[in-house]
Amino acid sequence: MAKTVAILNQKGGVGKTTTAVNLTACIGAEDKKVLLIDIDPQGNSTSGFGIDKRKTEVSSYEVLTGVRTAKEAIIKTEFKNVDVIASNMNLAGAELEIIDRPNREALLKTAIAPIWNDYDYIFLDCPPSLGLITLNALSCADTFLVPIQCEYYALEGLSQLMATVRQIKRLYNPYIELEGVLLTMYDGRLNLTQQVVEEVKKFFPKKVFKTTIPRNVRLSEAPSFGQPVLYYDRTSKGAIAYSELAKEFLEKQGS
Repeated sequence: MAKTVAILNQKGGVGKTTTAVNLTACIGAEDKKVLLIDIDPQGNSTSGFGIDKRKTEVSSYEVLTGVRTAKEAIIKTEFKNVDVIASNMNLAGAELEIIDRPNREALLKTAIAPIWNDYDYIFLDCPPSLGLITLNALSCADTFLVPIQCEYYALEGLSQLMATVRQIKRLYNPYIELEGVLLTMYDGRLNLTQQVVEEVKKFFPKKVFKTTIPRNVRLSEAPSFGQPVLYYDRTSKGAIAYSELAKEFLEKQGS
């Protein structure tokens, strides 16, 4: 049965989608069968795998609203062991559509339950907000991973995120745990970076990944070519960092 990991931070621009795309690709390259479910209406992780979101017939919107099954929405990518359920702007209206439904927080869990045994890992790329879609992600995830940018306002909003998770743990998903915190846009030469790292380690003792993700031009370029950085330039610092993160993640799982 797949381990399900939500990748989230309600603050935008922290490397959430970059992490979703590249961690998925690197874990697939390590011979694990992986599904990435894009539940961000912007659909950037869909594009990151070279999928045209405007031409996607069955997306996470249809899956979440129950119009189509998760199996019907799966797109096999050209990248090793990676499948994707795509997203597009239709998803932006989903929260209003599902708000009055019974068990509205468990719609995603119910939808993906039939495919859990088909994968080793399922990653959820969440929207940068703590709305109903994110609630669905946290209600069905085993763990959640939080990318944090090494900048001045890094911890802004994290108290709110952790308070939301505590509430979800109490009300809907008693088993959810923090997978880890990932430091992105890391530059070890800067004093500010070191200060942020210390603060984050205080805030999340023993939960910060050893691997850090550097600022890297190749990481920024890869999405416009519709490729994870491992396939765009495997010798780049970004590709090496995400490969190391994948190994660290798998080691933690004992696999």
